[in-house]
Amino acid sequence: MQNKLIQIANDTNKFLKSFIQKQKKTDLIAPIKYGLFSGGKKIRSKIIIDIGHLFNINYKTLIMIGSAVECIHAYSLIHDDLPCMDNDKLRRGKPSTHFKFGEATALLAGSSLLTMAFEILSSAKLNIKKKDKIVLIEELAKCSGHLGLAGGQFLDLNFEHKKVSQKKIIDMQIKKTGKLFSFCCIAPAIIKNKKISEIKSLEKVGFKIGLLFQIADDLIDYSGSSKIAGKKTKKDKKKGKATLISLLKYKNTIKYTNKIKMDIDKKLKKYGSKTKNINETIRYILNRSK
Repeated sequence: MQNKLIQIANDTNKFLKSFIQKQKKTDLIAPIKYGLFSGGKKIRSKIIIDIGHLFNINYKTLIMIGSAVECIHAYSLIHDDLPCMDNDKLRRGKPSTHFKFGEATALLAGSSLLTMAFEILSSAKLNIKKKDKIVLIEELAKCSGHLGLAGGQFLDLNFEHKKVSQKKIIDMQIKKTGKLFSFCCIAPAIIKNKKISEIKSLEKVGFKIGLLFQIADDLIDYSGSSKIAGKKTKKDKKKGKATLISLLKYKNTIKYTNKIKMDIDKKLKKYGSKTKNINETIRYILNRSK
């Protein structure tokens, strides 16, 4: 699993570096690279590769789509760390982009990464049908704006120090984290022109994988080491964040993750032995918090 992650991360970074290298140089390139190549595991790219394996999709095509997703993810992290948001000075063990380059520069670098994702998806080098490109662009846009990442971050900030129901917490976490994972799951099915029912089923798998990822993150903050996490932990409680741990408590949250995992297994069962890679990735996500 670790070797596969490293290979996919290397291939994704290689594509992104090449893509940026061919663009006209500006003063924003340095903070863009800093936020984009910060040592992340590229889990989202791995999910795209795993689901793409179910449908025998070309690896290079999946790497390009994964690269677009990683641009969106990097943009969201740069913006989430800003003083007006979560005000985090560390990200993956090094200074946050705004802490190194300044708040305005970080804001513009994040916005540039957001638009770069759509440059990649609309590129002639992405060798898929034009109609499929349009659908991918539309779906990724929905995942990135007020219906997805941005909307989820708004709710996350708005819910601080408030009593929030489990349904609202899950809705917030699906928007903030699950929507981008859902794109990773449906993109290969869209390319293969699968039925709407199958795409919807994989979308739900993505929502649940995103929930697992967010819960694992919250568990790391709750009981993990700052050194391992690469950022300060135990921040959620201090900020009064609405999380499933704060609502259900630790043991019940662990039980809930087991239920989500069982739901994912049921939905992926029909793909048989081809699910080995995606199951490995899900286990990896869960084990991050242990």
